[in-house]
Amino acid sequence: MEEQIDYKRLVEAALFMSPNALSAQDLSGITGIKSIGHIEQMLAELKAEYASRETSLEVIEIDKKYMLSLREPYASRVSQLASGPDITKGALKVLAYISQNNNTMQSYLVKVFGASTYDHVKELIEHGFIERKKRGRSWRISTTNKFREYFNAPPSRSDETP
Repeated sequence: MEEQIDYKRLVEAALFMSPNALSAQDLSGITGIKSIGHIEQMLAELKAEYASRETSLEVIEIDKKYMLSLREPYASRVSQLASGPDITKGALKVLAYISQNNNTMQSYLVKVFGASTYDHVKELIEHGFIERKKRGRSWRISTTNKFREYFNAPPSRSDETP
């Protein structure tokens, strides 16, 4: 006799196992449930369940994708246990600045951080944490969904820096 599947727990398991945030469409493919509305209902229930428990975990939504994440202060206390891409210290400084000043111009970053900025921007693009779009003779740089998922960051601000 085949074991009965609790689909909400299957969604929970998928969120736990995936290194990336998953959309309702992704979860539909994993569970075999065609109704996106039903998947979204289960996600809302899981979010509420985790919010009501005294646990270090929470279900978060980033740009219509969901993931199981650690709440603060637990995330910062155990983050060194997670493995991830090696980023140089200089690139990390540039990324921190970009995350606080989204949609900044690369020419401005070069003024602030110097010529090494070009290498740091290239590195961050290769890791998928930032994207750039041509704007006049320079590039407008912003964080990506991957950045927000990886660093558990809120959606980016749309303010502009010179």
